[in-house]
Amino acid sequence: MTTIHIQHGRVIDPANNIDRVGDVCIVDGKIAALFAVPEGFHADTVIDATGKVVCAGFIDISTRLRDMGHSRKATFKSETRAAASAGVTTMCLQPDTRPVMDAASIAEYVKDLAEKAGYPQIYPIGALTQKLEGAELSSMLAMKQAGCIAVSNANAPVKNLLILRRAMEYAASHNLLYICRPNEFSLSNNGCAHEGAIATRYGLPSIPEAAETIALAECLELAELTGCRVHFGQLSCKLSVIKIHQAKKYGLNVSADVAIHQLHLTESDMIPFDSAYHVLPPLRTEADKKYLRQGLASGTINSLCSDHQPHDLDAKLGAFPETESGVSSLETLLPLMLKLVAQNDITLEQGITALTQQPAQILGLASGALTVGFSADVCVFDPTLEWQINSDTWQSRGLNTPFWGQTMTGRVTHTLQAGKVIFSL
Repeated sequence: MTTIHIQHGRVIDPANNIDRVGDVCIVDGKIAALFAVPEGFHADTVIDATGKVVCAGFIDISTRLRDMGHSRKATFKSETRAAASAGVTTMCLQPDTRPVMDAASIAEYVKDLAEKAGYPQIYPIGALTQKLEGAELSSMLAMKQAGCIAVSNANAPVKNLLILRRAMEYAASHNLLYICRPNEFSLSNNGCAHEGAIATRYGLPSIPEAAETIALAECLELAELTGCRVHFGQLSCKLSVIKIHQAKKYGLNVSADVAIHQLHLTESDMIPFDSAYHVLPPLRTEADKKYLRQGLASGTINSLCSDHQPHDLDAKLGAFPETESGVSSLETLLPLMLKLVAQNDITLEQGITALTQQPAQILGLASGALTVGFSADVCVFDPTLEWQINSDTWQSRGLNTPFWGQTMTGRVTHTLQAGKVIFSL
């Protein structure tokens, strides 16, 4: 039996309406007591959290770790190390692995890889359709029994709405969450930038907002028809936030997240042909960014995610439209959230809620809180500590971040997963 005593930290636990300075006691991997030391408690490890914030470990609803077919880019070992250094104790793995996550055996293999990496709390998201080809339904029940926490078709299209309807009916019948990244592929047409001034000026293939909002509207209609629980991932524009707000107002069982970089970057930040800014959905306008922030503050957007996508150097070389999309973003999740707090767009409690309690509720996990008896997934961070993103501080194998070389404020000092210290600064 191991015991850990976290002392004198500012304990923030929105799930239990807690925000006060005190201690957290951990016994045998579980939260044993808050603000009081149990009788006979003797700590094997003492963590001084004076001046720091103590909260539940972060839950990241969208990550790609590249192992299984892309190990030249990153591995479970490298990316779980990055996650631990970022305060992330639970990750959901998108299904577009190689091979595709469309069978129970592949989900079980992912769990084995996670155990070997010493980071067991990786939840695979099963493929909605076989090989993500959008034509034939996958064996969703078998994948759920093998540990898949939800189903998704990742960034791949579904052939038609009838197939999507059948898939959502199947998911609903087994109480499986469907995670949708809304994108009408005929409209996005292999674009790489927002349809606006920047794309026009530099001759970049563009993606209109309608590619997202039309797909989102179709899925909302099918959610009402089928009763399927739907989570919309990585929203990027104002009209999407409005549609989600309306859907919730009329009682649809839906939720949404936004990737942290969409709250800080716009098309105007794009350095021409710098592939670090090549993301999907693309960076949009200042008005979209402001509305996404408002949606997060109001609760229309439930959670934040990193949408972590590490790449090797080759993937980001070449003409902008020919490079692979995505940013390496686990390690910027906390400081960019704190930047929103510093800019008075959200409160610290709202930011922590969006990284802990809300994703736990969306995924149906008994975590995301410091409730006594819960697994001791804990993040301790210094909200004032400044650090620079460089090769000495960066853990991920993916160096593809538009924030490289910048100074960030706020850094994790300790991460505990199930009562085990998996990172200390």
